[in-house]
Amino acid sequence: MRSLNKYIHWLILVLLLLVIAVHTYVFKVIFGFSWNLSLNDAITSTVIMSLACWSVILFVRAYPTIVLIQVYAVLIAFLLAGLSVFIEWELLRMMGRGAHELDDYIAWMRPTMPIRFLITWLLSAWIGTNFALRRNITALEARFQQHADANALLKEAELFKLRQQLQPHFLYNSLNSINALMMISPERAQEMIGKLSDFLRNSVKREGEENLKVNEELAYIETYLAIESVRFGDRLRVEMIKEYPDDALIPPFILQPILENSIKFGLYGVTSSVTIRIHIYKEGPMLFIKVTNPYDPSAQPSNGTGFGLAGINRRLFLQYARTDLLETESDGELFTTILKIPQHV
Repeated sequence: MRSLNKYIHWLILVLLLLVIAVHTYVFKVIFGFSWNLSLNDAITSTVIMSLACWSVILFVRAYPTIVLIQVYAVLIAFLLAGLSVFIEWELLRMMGRGAHELDDYIAWMRPTMPIRFLITWLLSAWIGTNFALRRNITALEARFQQHADANALLKEAELFKLRQQLQPHFLYNSLNSINALMMISPERAQEMIGKLSDFLRNSVKREGEENLKVNEELAYIETYLAIESVRFGDRLRVEMIKEYPDDALIPPFILQPILENSIKFGLYGVTSSVTIRIHIYKEGPMLFIKVTNPYDPSAQPSNGTGFGLAGINRRLFLQYARTDLLETESDGELFTTILKIPQHV
């Protein structure tokens, strides 16, 4: 296509010369006119028809909108065809003066003018409507691209907002715990401040990433769990089973809110130790992450039964355009969150 566009002007020139040659040959051999009249008719007709087609393109290009642009192209072609035939008639009469066969040529040419008009109109209308169609397509593509860019920006903004909503509650809880530990255990408070600093630093580094390797995400999660362990001490136990390939991917920040809710609701109203189990494995093109925690429905606050999973579900939908990637199960004692992450295979 690029090669064709590069030599399109030469191709048009060759085509025009070929039309003039055929036109001249037909007038000389079939109709019996002189070479001079035949060549004049061929050149004049071809040049005027070419100018009409070129003028249609200029008029369509200057049309200020795309509304009814194809109808406009047909009407302009009609007017230009009429003007072209009139000019062609006058020019051919002028150039034929002095020829001994002028009267015969004019008598022959007069009934051909409607045919010349029709050919000029159809050709210029076809070129004009095609150019108008290309303008329509270009405008629609630009509009579609604008909508796509706007949707992409909206999606990115919403994802950013959802990611930013993950940290405040955790940060508030951590600062409250540090405040409490400052009075009873300054050493643990200092340890928690260091871990929290590392955690927040890693959060900034990961911002803007669409996917990370699971090992990188788990390193981040281990820092988070270390902070929670300082808060809850021996009451919090985490068991993790890893059965996934090294190239498995996961969106950043999507596992933390699940664990945060598991810790919050698993330890709510419980004084004994609680074990949260994380099982990560891959089946076919899907990475599964199962997080299981103890759960007593009667001991939960009335405004916390949703487990904060709506934001995660929305993030998954925005990234993968699927609504079946997050599931929950409960048997009255255990609550299981099942997260499914499509893998590129």
